[in-house]
Amino acid sequence: MKARVLVQAAAALTALSWHTAHAVLPTVASPATEPVRSFAAAGLLQAGLGLAVVIGLIFLFAWMARRFGLQPSGKGKLLKVVSSTMVGQRERVVVVEIGDAWLVLGVAGGQVSALHTMPAGKLPEAPEPSLAAFAGTGAFSQKLVDSMARLTKSRAG
Repeated sequence: MKARVLVQAAAALTALSWHTAHAVLPTVASPATEPVRSFAAAGLLQAGLGLAVVIGLIFLFAWMARRFGLQPSGKGKLLKVVSSTMVGQRERVVVVEIGDAWLVLGVAGGQVSALHTMPAGKLPEAPEPSLAAFAGTGAFSQKLVDSMARLTKSRAG
C-alpha cells in the first residue's frame, strides 16, 4: 500500500514537473510539408554581377584618370609635362620641359614628333575670376559671393 502511494506521488510529481516545463519551454513548430527551395543560383548571379560592376567601375576610373591626365606628377624628375591639349581624337600637343628647354611635341597614334624647341619660360598666370560677375539680386547669391570673397582672402593672406 505504501508502495502504491509512493508510485502515485511520483507519477503526480512527474506530471506536475512535465506540465511546468511544457508551459515554460517554447513550442516547436511542426515540420513544413513542402521543402524550402534554395536560391543558390540567384545568389551567385547577384554576387557575380555586383563583382562585374565593381571591376568595371575600377577600369572606368583608371581610364578616366589616364585620359584626363590625373596621374600624380613626379617631382624632381628630369622630364616634366608642362601642358597638354587634345587636337583630335587621337592627337595631342604636349609641351615638355627638359633642363632649361621646352619641347613642343605632337603625339599621334604611336608617333611622337618634335614640333618646336624654345627656352624654358614661366607659364602665364591665369587671371583671377571676378566674383562681381556672380553677384545677383537674391540674398543667397550675395551671401555666396561674400563667403567666396572671404575664402579667397583667407587663402591669399
